[in-house]
Amino acid sequence: MTTPILPIIAAIPAALLLAAGIVPAAVAERHPAVVRAAVTRLSALALAAAGGVAVLLWLSGPADHVFWAAPGPFPLNVGVFVDAVTGVMLLLTSLIGLVIARFAARALAGEPGQGRFFKWLAVTLGAVFLLIVSRNLVMLTAAWMLTSYGLHHLLQHYPDRPWAIWAARKKFLISRLGDGVLVAALALTIWHFGSSDYSAIFHEADAIRASGGSPSPVLSAIGILFVLGAMTKSAQFPFHSWLPDTMEAPTPVSALMHAGIINAGGFLVIRLSPLVSLSHVALDMLALMGAITALFGGIVMLTQTSIKRSLAFSTIAQMGFMMLQCGLGAFSTALLHIVAHSLYKAHAFLSSGSVLDSAATMKSPAKPVVGGVWRFALLPVSLALAITITVGSFAALGIDPSVKPGGLVLLAVVALALTTLVWQGLLAGSWQLALGGVASAAGVSLAYATASSGMDRLLASAAIAHGAGPVSTLDLVVVGIVISGFLGVFALQAATATLTRLPLVRSLYVHAANGLYCDVPARRLTAWVWGLSAPVP
Repeated sequence: MTTPILPIIAAIPAALLLAAGIVPAAVAERHPAVVRAAVTRLSALALAAAGGVAVLLWLSGPADHVFWAAPGPFPLNVGVFVDAVTGVMLLLTSLIGLVIARFAARALAGEPGQGRFFKWLAVTLGAVFLLIVSRNLVMLTAAWMLTSYGLHHLLQHYPDRPWAIWAARKKFLISRLGDGVLVAALALTIWHFGSSDYSAIFHEADAIRASGGSPSPVLSAIGILFVLGAMTKSAQFPFHSWLPDTMEAPTPVSALMHAGIINAGGFLVIRLSPLVSLSHVALDMLALMGAITALFGGIVMLTQTSIKRSLAFSTIAQMGFMMLQCGLGAFSTALLHIVAHSLYKAHAFLSSGSVLDSAATMKSPAKPVVGGVWRFALLPVSLALAITITVGSFAALGIDPSVKPGGLVLLAVVALALTTLVWQGLLAGSWQLALGGVASAAGVSLAYATASSGMDRLLASAAIAHGAGPVSTLDLVVVGIVISGFLGVFALQAATATLTRLPLVRSLYVHAANGLYCDVPARRLTAWVWGLSAPVP
């Protein structure tokens, strides 16, 4: 039987990059220029292969192909599973991988350890590609662990930096926790379904959903375990503290983490959404913890004085919002969020070194001239305009948010975000700036609605769940908590300028600047396991 061309092209990036990673570190160090050039060219080849996968997907449709199957009763095989989700993630990660490889070639020029760095960069990128194209949970779990292994070596690229080594060890412990949870989920899934193949699991999950019966407690446990594993990889509260502490690694590694590897948790939930969505408890937990993470990260981000730590907490907040979308059943919107955030964050980290030069050439933003009572009187006007803009944008494209999974909740969050933009324009005291704020809000809302609609169409036939099933009482409680949380943080930010002189607000600012001390347990655990005292960051 002839192997179709699509599975071969999809497997090429992972196979070649992992093969490059087999090169011994000593050999790589003796020939850094060769290793650097090889990894950069393989990254370019990966992008070309991803483009080929996208074209073949459009021409011939999805593919589920086995290259090798183990004889005997154990459900082990090696192959690829390619659908629209795979195509989008391959294009995204290969583009970011190429940009990071080329940037690293310049950023690390002349430094020792380049050969070793590019060897582990190849391993990490190859593991990410393997994670994306895996056709079963055994392959996914192996790629998941290999990704963490490669990243651990990249985080320790500068062995003379005590805090970099300390943070890498903290990340190591949290990653092992995620690995253990994922292995437990894998074992339980194989025991319950008798297979680790996506196609078999998704088929049975769809049958359970179509029957309308209540999922068994085992399915709920499987969903919760996969969600917990995803939370550790995507830096969700309370497993978030490793991300802002790993900023002493080279800038290309930071960009790789924040624009690529951090998305693995979201990809896991989206990939396994037909299975995870059977558990309302798992989705509700994901929505609640995602909202908490988004609000926590957003507040702490505003208090950071370090550019890279501010970007780190921004990533935590964005990943929290992405997980919130998954918890609400809006999996296609969550994938759109992954794409947009990855492209933005890769640029943000790779350009962070020139931020001072850019700031010197930027004009100062217009200071608000409307104060006092009028400042807050314009707030409901801004909110009303933002709601009108948001609803109008979706209506203009024929989108009814009430029928989309989590549509009304996401609509409310988008409207709150746009309210700030409109409000700042109105406070400027100039009708030109006010109109500019309204126009900007309208542009952002229309772009979001257009992209969301496009992603829905792109993933219409993909192997993901399109919704979270019937709404339960627990779902409504979680939605109420989520909306209340976003309203509370919005009100706090709106009143910050007026309340900054209050001692309580100043005290809260100090606590927020220290991450509300939520990383203390992880630091103590790291010190206890490794037998070391924590260095000063």
